[in-house]
Amino acid sequence: MIAKLTDPERAAALDNLPSWQLVDGKDAIHRSFRFKNFIEAWGFMNQVALLAEAQDHHPEWSNVYNRVEITLTTHDCKGLSARDVKLAQAIDALAPAR
Repeated sequence: MIAKLTDPERAAALDNLPSWQLVDGKDAIHRSFRFKNFIEAWGFMNQVALLAEAQDHHPEWSNVYNRVEITLTTHDCKGLSARDVKLAQAIDALAPAR
């Protein structure tokens, strides 16, 4: 079974993910990305999709033109888990300057 992060684990994870924010009213983290255009945004989403599939952990996300919104939470434990942190770190590695 996948475990929810403890409060100290959550704090440490967020210290290492400065671009991600806790979601109000939901045990999840969120990050917004902006790109030059739709093609760049879509290309980024394709890369994230491949990461997510490889990790068997899929984001809640949306895309409008050059914006990509990503929310990570683990439905199996109804909250934030190490799987979310791992995927967030991998996503940040794809777009570190965004």
